[in-house]
Amino acid sequence: MSVAETTSGAAQQLDNIAQQNSFRVKILSPLFRTFLVFFLRPVEIFRTYSLSNLQPDLIAGLTIAVITLPQAMAYALIAELPPEVGLYSAIVGAIVGGLWGSSNHLQTGPTNTTSLLILSILLGVAVPGTEAYIIAAGMMAILVGLFRLFMGLARLGVLVNFVSDSVIVGFTAGAGVLILINQLRNLLRLSIPSAPTLWQTLPNLATHLTTTHWPSLFVGATTMALIISLRKINRKLPGPLIGMVAASILVALLHLDASGVSVVGELPRSLPPIAKLPLFDTALIGRLAVGSGTVAAIGLVEAMSIARSIASHTGERLDSNQEFIGQGLASLACGFLSGYTSSGSFTRSAVDYEVGAKTSLSSVFSGIFVLIAILLLAPLAAYVPLPALAGVLIITAYSLVDQKEIVRTWQAGNSDRTIMAATLLATLALPLQFAVMTGIAISVVYYLLKTSTPRVRVVLPSDDFRYFTPRPGKPSCTQLGVVEILGDLYFGAVSHIEEHIQRNLIRNPTQRFLLLRMYPVENCDISGIHTLESIVRSYRERNGDVFFVHVQQPVLALMKTSGFYDYVGADHFLDPDEATSYLFHRVLDPAICVYECPVKVFRFCQNLPKRLDLVGVHLDAAVVLGNVPTIAPQTLWERLCSETPSIVIDVREPREFRRGHIPNARLISLPDLIKDFSQVPRDKPVVLVCRGGRRSSRATAMLRQQDYTNVKVLEGGMIAWERQRLLEAVEPC
Repeated sequence: MSVAETTSGAAQQLDNIAQQNSFRVKILSPLFRTFLVFFLRPVEIFRTYSLSNLQPDLIAGLTIAVITLPQAMAYALIAELPPEVGLYSAIVGAIVGGLWGSSNHLQTGPTNTTSLLILSILLGVAVPGTEAYIIAAGMMAILVGLFRLFMGLARLGVLVNFVSDSVIVGFTAGAGVLILINQLRNLLRLSIPSAPTLWQTLPNLATHLTTTHWPSLFVGATTMALIISLRKINRKLPGPLIGMVAASILVALLHLDASGVSVVGELPRSLPPIAKLPLFDTALIGRLAVGSGTVAAIGLVEAMSIARSIASHTGERLDSNQEFIGQGLASLACGFLSGYTSSGSFTRSAVDYEVGAKTSLSSVFSGIFVLIAILLLAPLAAYVPLPALAGVLIITAYSLVDQKEIVRTWQAGNSDRTIMAATLLATLALPLQFAVMTGIAISVVYYLLKTSTPRVRVVLPSDDFRYFTPRPGKPSCTQLGVVEILGDLYFGAVSHIEEHIQRNLIRNPTQRFLLLRMYPVENCDISGIHTLESIVRSYRERNGDVFFVHVQQPVLALMKTSGFYDYVGADHFLDPDEATSYLFHRVLDPAICVYECPVKVFRFCQNLPKRLDLVGVHLDAAVVLGNVPTIAPQTLWERLCSETPSIVIDVREPREFRRGHIPNARLISLPDLIKDFSQVPRDKPVVLVCRGGRRSSRATAMLRQQDYTNVKVLEGGMIAWERQRLLEAVEPC
């Protein structure tokens, strides 16, 4: 059962409780109700648990425990903490994370990257190996847990989406290099201090190589060789555990501890004890706060990335906020019970999925099995050599440098390449908390740049006219531009969008009309509305207009409440399937299509006759309407009814004329008029008419060049005549 279903069941239970007692109804406010749903997760797990899942969960738990035992001690070694601290974290983190998390397979406990982060931060607070250092690690676990709890209760799970996968790849690879280099001192038993950065560690290693302890190197190298050999034989074998057991036997038989090989020492055989922490030491809290916030964020990103990766195979629905609660409680419990900060482990989680675990109780069982192992086998840890643990960590660190994923990310594009490289270099050169924040900052900057520069592209119909698509190099319509906005219209993006549309207008000065396709625009703010108003104004100043299709409901709602919808007009929001038909028959000037445009862009252009013999001969010079005398439609109507009516000559095409014309108008299409101007009488007032006024303006300008002085243009053409609802004559086609 998914976490969404179980939390839904918990919510239903709360509703039933609330209905039974009116007093409780008042108490169960939405915030408190949410609080209870999050924290009642274990109740739902046990209530819905099926006994058929018990066997696979037990087997998975035992398998994970075998892997966890060497890892927990090794990861504690990375953080310069005693091995038992790592084991306590493995026990407590697995149990609490499994009970309160959202994933059925995520295994919580010590991890390599978290341990390295903790080392980097704690080195500035206390000296490794001291009681103060262990206390600081416990306090950090408490602070990290509180940060994660707050983020879960505040439903900030969505924030993990702002961390690019490139950051994780770069940071993980860098952490692998750091772990490998840092563990060389344990492998070689060099007496050099821990350092959080590569440039501090490498000089120390170089100057102390001559003091290499060869028995320690022999033990570590033998352990590594055995693990690698076992992987080649069967990757399912617990190589690290077998290698450590073999190394321990080797140390015990040859008495290598007496020769200077460092060993873990006997572990305490007890339950994780309650830690005595200075919970109200504000000075210590202040020194740990920033680093703890970084560790909290990175741990959550790490955990959710692992959970999502496995959920993509299982189909499980995850709740990131519930996972934040689980990770927060796990870290808190580790801090109070003598452990250190926990997080999700990719290795253990992947194995949990591969061996067939069914529910998150497999994690609980793994923690219990580790506890049993400590209680029974703690004395044997006296022979576990530290060089063997270092060898396990070096092999693990090498696997963190995922060369295949690095190559994929490098080939993905400039942005991913830059983010990964910057994070990797920062991880190697800076304290880790700053390195991680560097990668996150670059990701956020990239996100802002991407959203503030959405693609604005000119599109044309496909060859079959079924859809619009970018077609570089193809000629566009001389009257209508079609533009798609592929992003949100918010304050950060409006300048970029307006600039692209204005640039397209400059490149195509004859396109007086614009069709904006806005299906990808899901969000718009008042800055976006202002930008659209500016675009509409610029087109209307050119005697054109702007029309819209695919406007999403949230954007349309803002357009209406802001007044933009009324400003543009309801008839400017077109049906996507009918948009080009409407514009062709009601808005565009067909004379331009016939006499000036050599291309057939839209479906409706295909049957148009092209009189290209006139293009560039008589119609190449633009005619401004204001340069010729005009007559208003109402004035012309009154003259038609007078004793001396004006002669009306319609210069449109016969097909247009038959659909509707002014009563008693005479049809002389523009090509015929140009061929013989004498068809127009000189001794009577003449009014030339076309659809919108452009053809008649040109014809009038030509006639005036031929010394016709009594010729005017119907202002607005037949469009204006129709708007004033004046009488039309219609002929059968």
